[in-house]
Amino acid sequence: MVGPLQGYRVIDLTTMISGPLATMTLGDQGADVIKVETPSGGDFTRHVATRRGGFSAAFLNNNRNKRSIVIDLKQEQGVALVHTLASSADVFVQNFRPGVADRLGVSYGALAEINPELVYLSIAGFGFEGPYAQRRVFDPLIQSLSGLTTVQAGSDEQRPRLVRTILPDKLTGYVAAQAVCAALLARHKTNRGQHIQLSMIDTVIAFLWSSDMGGHTFVGDELEREVAQSFIDLVYETADGYISVAIMRHTEWVALAKVANRPEWLEDKRFADTAGLEEHKEARLQLIQQALSERGTDEWVELLTAADVPCAPVLSRREMVRHAQTEANGILVQSTHPQAGELRQARNPARFLDSPPEEFRGAPKHGQHSVEILTDLGLCENKINSLLEARVVVQA
Repeated sequence: MVGPLQGYRVIDLTTMISGPLATMTLGDQGADVIKVETPSGGDFTRHVATRRGGFSAAFLNNNRNKRSIVIDLKQEQGVALVHTLASSADVFVQNFRPGVADRLGVSYGALAEINPELVYLSIAGFGFEGPYAQRRVFDPLIQSLSGLTTVQAGSDEQRPRLVRTILPDKLTGYVAAQAVCAALLARHKTNRGQHIQLSMIDTVIAFLWSSDMGGHTFVGDELEREVAQSFIDLVYETADGYISVAIMRHTEWVALAKVANRPEWLEDKRFADTAGLEEHKEARLQLIQQALSERGTDEWVELLTAADVPCAPVLSRREMVRHAQTEANGILVQSTHPQAGELRQARNPARFLDSPPEEFRGAPKHGQHSVEILTDLGLCENKINSLLEARVVVQA
């Protein structure tokens, strides 16, 4: 595989979503990612619902462009094999609970002695110290503790709401991939690797701060209670569906008033300038909703676009897959998986025009590449067979 990360090797001991998404991102960009799995079923996402040909969609969509080896880390020979893998690797990623990597013998300290140039990433849920560090973690818990659920609710007075996608997991995966690349760049200057610690809770708090934590930015003037900016979402009901319209400046308000045939809006002193539009947001949004309910979504999109008013139809997932802009971007690609059949997946969103990856390899079977990887390490056939017989390593 070509790609900007060609020649880099990543050892992936992660499961679930955040870690596998991070390492898949690196694999999509050309890195050789070796996924190390346990003999007892491997990554949990292999076994969740929405399946075909023995593969779950969740595993397929977070583990393509990887090779799989099954190693029993409860055996000394298994730990030694991971050490051997790490000795020639560039990156090592794990998302065990804090302390587990130390107990297994695959901590940063242990591996850095073998390979000082190794970039080692630890991903945790709540953090590496503190009262929550050792607790089990899932995405809704991070959404709750970070304050994201109250941001989603709109105000502190409303019932908290989850974002209905595993946002903390996914954000952490993307931040992890970026952090690894930054550490690899630093290594070019220092000739040394380093240990990166990344928690899901820190990722979400940092994510919120750029737009949702203005009330807690100025020390000494923090808000006691958060209030909703509006009681109406910027999604409006039309005569036959839904549309999102974003009016940020007075010029857009004027254009909308003309398209909607509402000249009285332009005479309303409350909306005389951009500041007035913000001050009287609730009344403005109610007027917009009343007007937009008179025509269908497609008609509004055509009229508003012609008037340069920012808008977009609200699509279902099925509609998004078939939308003209989705097709024009080429974000969705189809490939044939040996077991799961024809797949539709989203490619990596970053397009490297000078070094695009040439291959798109489907997610591996559990232990599919065990023998291949051991051969790459230089082990002889007799040694490989003895590891297989002792079930230190398992081949699919």
